[in-house]
Amino acid sequence: MKFFIDTANLAEIKEAYDLGVLDGVTTNPSLMAKENISGQENVINHYKAICDIVDGDISAEVIATDYEGMIAEGLALAALHPNIVVKIPMIKDGIKAIKYFSGKGIKTNCTLIFSAGQALLAAKAGATYVSPFVGRLDDISMDGMKLIEQIRLIFDNYGFETEILAASVRNPIHILKCAEVGSDVITAPLSAILALLNHPLTDSGLAKFLADHKKSAGL
Repeated sequence: MKFFIDTANLAEIKEAYDLGVLDGVTTNPSLMAKENISGQENVINHYKAICDIVDGDISAEVIATDYEGMIAEGLALAALHPNIVVKIPMIKDGIKAIKYFSGKGIKTNCTLIFSAGQALLAAKAGATYVSPFVGRLDDISMDGMKLIEQIRLIFDNYGFETEILAASVRNPIHILKCAEVGSDVITAPLSAILALLNHPLTDSGLAKFLADHKKSAGL
């Protein structure tokens, strides 16, 4: 399973990259705003800075919601770097745009997916990734992992090459559950990825090893 980090913070991206497990990055307008990045030129330069850190797919989201606008923005984003994946919303014109980009060999990530039907349409259109939002489904008392399972079954039934990119992943339990049900990718904040490191028995075991070493060395 691939690990993407869901942030626009360059320091967090570099930390995840240095950990040695980072395969890519996802961003969106909200994450850009969180880093106080505004203005088209600044956003473009920020995407370039991310591409300088990570050698992997980097999702850059269009702002337009009409077909012509998404095509124009997507072409400009794709021209920035070979690793840019054009992130398209799950709307009617978005599906049309994904079909267009697929025909041009441009990678796409269909975002804001909350049903298997939406994922199926995006895969039919040739999306490189579909992004079901597991955490947001959990927020409204629906089981986000059940959606991942359903999409996995459908994609496997028909041999779709579209990858399932589980989004709105908020904690290490989400990450492990996604791995269990066969998500191709997860995108998560750095805190959720680092939380996989933690276990109290690891901490206590290491403390004992170090204490025993200190005794045997006469320190």
